[in-house]
Amino acid sequence: MDHVNHTWTQNFLLAGFTATGTLRPLAFLGTLCIYLLTLAGNLFILVLVQADSGLSTPMYFFIRVLSFLELWYVSTTVPTLLHTLLRGPSPISSAVCFAQLYVFHSLGMTECYLLGAMALDRYLAICRPLHYHALMSRQVRLWLAGATWVAGFSAALVPASLTASLPFCLKEVAHYFCDLAPLMKLACVDTSWHAQVHTAVIGIINACNLVVILGVYGGILRAVLKLPSAASRAKAFSTCSFHITVVVLFFGSAFIVYVGSPESHPEGTDKLIALVYTFLIPFLNPIIYTLRNKEVREAVRRVTQRIRATLKRL
Repeated sequence: MDHVNHTWTQNFLLAGFTATGTLRPLAFLGTLCIYLLTLAGNLFILVLVQADSGLSTPMYFFIRVLSFLELWYVSTTVPTLLHTLLRGPSPISSAVCFAQLYVFHSLGMTECYLLGAMALDRYLAICRPLHYHALMSRQVRLWLAGATWVAGFSAALVPASLTASLPFCLKEVAHYFCDLAPLMKLACVDTSWHAQVHTAVIGIINACNLVVILGVYGGILRAVLKLPSAASRAKAFSTCSFHITVVVLFFGSAFIVYVGSPESHPEGTDKLIALVYTFLIPFLNPIIYTLRNKEVREAVRRVTQRIRATLKRL
């Protein structure tokens, strides 16, 4: 990495992953295919929940919000990943870089809050079934969903603005998108205080949401164990299994990258772990929520029958 004057503010250089020869086009095509499948899978959930009245429940409302979020989340980082795979180290303007940093962390923190709201939904469905639809009315759902977006985009202002205000002496970002730790390594000044603030903000938000989710699932577990039959217990657990899988993947990878000292991670580890929550989770979410979900399969059957009947009348 070359040292430049403190006044340099034009471009950063995204290093991406080092891939040479035939590996580069193969990595590009594989990433592109998974990206397109991710977009298609999340769009499929959005359309299906809207098209089928059988999925007009609070749980599928939040799944739909999650799919909408994942469309933007994956599209924030994967285009620059594809560009670096195709072209190698790629320039990115400082304005675009800081915008990507802010939007990425805003959407990530929004998902963190949204997973908490989804846990609360499952708690009310299992522990307060008679009052579930009254407690989780359309107005409450809209308020909860809106609150997660406002909270996520507000919380990301702190780490993004602090990072954008740093003076930079180096320009090569050792990542495939603009993230906190790689950018702070390029600064001309000591960033230990900034790192502590970032860890506190992101760590506290993640930890608080995770504690809430674990507490909610503790209440769910106690309620489920009191159910009279094994079949009812299995059904209750199955409605939570999809959400638990996403929570483990999301919070596990986020804590590894953003909680703790960046120097404690081996070189290149952050890029690989980042693929889990920026790329793998948005790809897996539609699969997790559809393939093993009987209600979704039934909704697909009903919508398909309606489409066939409509085509026959034409």
